[in-house]
Amino acid sequence: MTQNHRTVVTFGLADTLFALPVAPVVEILDVRPITPLPRTPAHLLGLIDRRGASVPVIDLRRLLGRPDCDDAPDTRIIVLGLRGDGEADHSVGLRVDQVIEVTELDEAVTRPLAEADLLKWHESMVAGIGRRDGAFVTVLDVEGLFADDVAVLASAALAA
Repeated sequence: MTQNHRTVVTFGLADTLFALPVAPVVEILDVRPITPLPRTPAHLLGLIDRRGASVPVIDLRRLLGRPDCDDAPDTRIIVLGLRGDGEADHSVGLRVDQVIEVTELDEAVTRPLAEADLLKWHESMVAGIGRRDGAFVTVLDVEGLFADDVAVLASAALAA
C-alpha cells in the first residue's frame, strides 16, 4: 500500500519503532487498571472504562509476538475507533511501551517491504516501512491488526 504525506502516531515497543495512521486514533491514555475477561486470547488483556464505555485492550507486544513487559511510567493505551462490518463503530485500546509523537514520516512514500515476496513473508499487519530521523518505522495496518478479532472484541465489550 503506497500513501503520500502520511501523518502517523509513532510509538515504541522495546527498541522498535512503530506507527499507526493518525485517522483512527481517538485518544492516548495513561495506563490504568484493566479488568481481565475469562477465556480470552492471550493478547486481549481485558476491559477499561472510557467515559462510561467498555473498551477492550490489546497488548500489542503479545499480538506482534514480542515478549511481555511490565507497565512503566511511559506505558500508554492508544484508543482506536474501528468500523465494523455494517455495525456501529468499535473502540479498541492498544497497550504500547511509549508514545513518541504525531508526525509525518521523513519519506513522502511509505512502501510495503519490496523483498517480502522473495522472503516468503506476507504480513497483513504491516502497511509499509518508512523512516523517521533516519530510523526504520514499521507502519501497521489497522484493518490487518484486527481483521479476525474485531467481532470478538466488540462482543466481549458488549457482554461486559
